[in-house]
Amino acid sequence: MAKKVSVTKSLETNNVSINIGISEKNTQEVANRLQVILSDEQVLYSKTRNYHWNVEGPSFLEYHKLFEQLYTELAECIDEVAERIRKIGHFALGRLQDFLQQARLLEGEYTNDSKTQLQNLLNDHETLIRELRVDIDDVEEKFKDAGTADFLTGLLKDHERWAWFLRSYLGGKK
Repeated sequence: MAKKVSVTKSLETNNVSINIGISEKNTQEVANRLQVILSDEQVLYSKTRNYHWNVEGPSFLEYHKLFEQLYTELAECIDEVAERIRKIGHFALGRLQDFLQQARLLEGEYTNDSKTQLQNLLNDHETLIRELRVDIDDVEEKFKDAGTADFLTGLLKDHERWAWFLRSYLGGKK
């Protein structure tokens, strides 16, 4: 596995320090978790966009539109995760190489088969759901950041909804 990037730079804006009731150590730990989530969201976005461009088959238009809806919503999530990192006083990753080093998700091989694409996306959303459950508990209990825990709960709900959609396209329970 590639070396994880640590963005340890805290922010001071116009010489105004951040005092939000969370220790600097805890905001660093939370920022590190959020960097991994940001990276996973970027990998999932790219994979979904790739599938949008390359899907083929009798339901092309339906899947093309579905993937477009998914990557559009993922783009919004990516922005919100990066902004959450900034809100707690840290810089957000922004380079592709950093995302690939941090991400738990893999890019995957090219495929134009819609069932394979749907299954790959479902697997990734379910992986994120499982990881987010752990992150939510840790952020709230270990790092005392209720705001980020609440934010991550909303993100979890989004991934649960998308997993449900993908599971439904694949024919139900896995």
